Amino acid sequence: MGYRPLTRACETLPRHFQPASEPLSVPNPLVRKLEAYAPLSEADKALLADVVRDVREVGAHRDICREGDKPTDVCLILEGFACRYKILADGRRHIVAYLVPGDFCDLHAFVLRTMDHSIATLSRCKVVSVPRARILSLTESPTLARALWWTALVDEATLREWLVNIGARSAEERVAHLLCELLLRLQTVGLADEEAYELPITQAELGETMGLTNVHINRVIQNLRARNLITLKQKRLVILDFDKLRKLAGFNSNYLHLHARLDLQEHTP
Repeated sequence: MGYRPLTRACETLPRHFQPASEPLSVPNPLVRKLEAYAPLSEADKALLADVVRDVREVGAHRDICREGDKPTDVCLILEGFACRYKILADGRRHIVAYLVPGDFCDLHAFVLRTMDHSIATLSRCKVVSVPRARILSLTESPTLARALWWTALVDEATLREWLVNIGARSAEERVAHLLCELLLRLQTVGLADEEAYELPITQAELGETMGLTNVHINRVIQNLRARNLITLKQKRLVILDFDKLRKLAGFNSNYLHLHARLDLQEHTP
């Protein structure tokens, strides 16, 4: 049976978007993410704080927007996990990207006439819909303009790595690579410690990401556990030996460009 989202497509905030009942439980993840690229001034941080007004809660497994929608705003994930996905002709879903706190669903979506993919939550999320004018106002700051450009380039680099992952690596290598990537991405926004993070993703969703069946994904997870590389209990992943997991996956974090801030400082007169 094909993928069936729980809600209809939306162009703006639909009825299942609810005002957040409480403020964010963590510092602004967008600030944390962009500070990985460049030191931000207080004025820059104030602009980013203005972006995260009107936070909305979205339940798990809900569409934020669908292929064919006409985007006017850009959604920003503040809490929870979401994904980009495509639906195949036979109804199967393939997940092509994970979105974590601090990620824009598609920074340049408003430039497009229609969406060419869909975006859905994987867990309960807090999101904010950012108008086009506010995104453009951020680019008036040279530092923020470069940082936002950096995020878009890292998104493209990550997609390239995912193509290599699904096209050239074994099942164990694919899953191990993804787990390494998520650790570093979540560490960047302060949502992972040295070896562990919350992973609110089902084995079925991992299968939709890796191009593998549920049975195959289950076997891979069990093998990684048996090799004392990970534990996964109640949606909390602990990497027991990152170096061994990295070597198994052939993981090289260069595509995440996490040293961009240092490189920028070294090349700034």
